[in-house]
Amino acid sequence: MSTDNFGGGKTLTRDSAQNSPYVSTERPHVALGRRTLSSAGLGALSLLATACSPLGLLNGLAPKRLSARNIPYGAGPRRKLDVYAPDSARGPAPVVVFLYGGSWDSGSKDDYRFVGGALAAAGFVTVIPDYRLYPEVVFPAFLEDCATAVAWACAHSADYGGGNSVVLMGHSAGAYNAAMLALDPSYLAQAGARHPLAGTVGIAGPYDFLPVQSAELKAIFGQPPTPPATQPIDHVDGRNAPMLLLAGATDTTVLPQNTVRLAARIRAAGGPVQSRIYPGIDHKEIIGAMGVPFRFLCPTYRNCIQFVSDHASTGAQAA
Repeated sequence: MSTDNFGGGKTLTRDSAQNSPYVSTERPHVALGRRTLSSAGLGALSLLATACSPLGLLNGLAPKRLSARNIPYGAGPRRKLDVYAPDSARGPAPVVVFLYGGSWDSGSKDDYRFVGGALAAAGFVTVIPDYRLYPEVVFPAFLEDCATAVAWACAHSADYGGGNSVVLMGHSAGAYNAAMLALDPSYLAQAGARHPLAGTVGIAGPYDFLPVQSAELKAIFGQPPTPPATQPIDHVDGRNAPMLLLAGATDTTVLPQNTVRLAARIRAAGGPVQSRIYPGIDHKEIIGAMGVPFRFLCPTYRNCIQFVSDHASTGAQAA
């Protein structure tokens, strides 16, 4: 039995006959970054962007690429999004829609300016939406919101220099959301997304966490029992767009077995997937490494940029 501790005391479990094949080791050169990020609950908690916090450092040093803020993509205060754009682009730029985490009960797009700025500086039009959270909504309403935000990006990214090539990216609960939209195309179809996905990047995502034990997660995903339809791994059919799945070997919030199992299932079905498990990296560090001061921790940024660059033209041709 594998156990995933998923933010706020929630526990996700899934029977597994095989433990993670990766050995967790602390690397000396990440010790300083680990201590610095230890006070920032990136992706798992609601964050406070103060000038002296690790998050404030990340956002303060991020490239200033915010082009539009609080654009409504639906009704209500939680259905708004921000757009980050490159300073200049040669032709239509790839589009990335980034979905943050927070256990489906917390989080804000304002906390991830460092992600939007980093991706825009690499040449990608980047959309970061808020979406409705528990207890306002339960599954699948937050997925429907994310799908509507993707549809908005398909329809409006050209206003910011974007093209037809859309890549989904998410961390933690946001990686779950991204994987569900990628593996169950009904959400994007119902939202009216114009362009097929060029690819999906999942960072430290929970993809395979039945049976649910925490009372809040039961309320979010349904009880008893939580249906298999809530699990990304149960929607694999081998027809997905290319996926890149990243995880940290020392992540105790969402165990890396989630990534190992989903990647194995996609490969077995004949679908395109790459996976990376970073030694000595935890749940916060893997997303913190998108920011300038912490990129030495692990190659999250480099791997994401390479994946989007490799698959953007594929998405444009498909569209």
